[in-house]
Amino acid sequence: MNKQLEKMKQNQECERRKRIAEEKHKEWVQKKREEERRERKRKLRKEMAEKATRELEKMQLQEKADIKYKEWLKKKRAEEAEKKKKEKEKEKEREAELQEKRTRSEKIFKEWLQNSRNKPQPTLNGYGFPHGKSTGLY
Repeated sequence: MNKQLEKMKQNQECERRKRIAEEKHKEWVQKKREEERRERKRKLRKEMAEKATRELEKMQLQEKADIKYKEWLKKKRAEEAEKKKKEKEKEKEREAELQEKRTRSEKIFKEWLQNSRNKPQPTLNGYGFPHGKSTGLY
């Protein structure tokens, strides 16, 4: 009877240990799953934060590029406008010089025309050549 009682106690003890081991195993598995779930969430949050940071940096870089492009374009247009303005000024100067030259030429021509009317006509019977022919005398 003692042996049976002892055996029964041992079986009960063995089953109790088994149950405790199973419960501890279940708790361990549950903790492990909970840790893995938290780790996945943490990694996911970290990836999302990194992705958001990269997107923000990309947007900032794009904005800087847009600003620089607009500044460059504005500068280029100003240079082109300045260049056109200088070309127009040069063209006006050329036109003014040409007009002045024409005016001077016309004035000089009119003076020449006026002077040529007042000049005496050259004599045809000069130097002993009456009517442009030699008379035989020196």
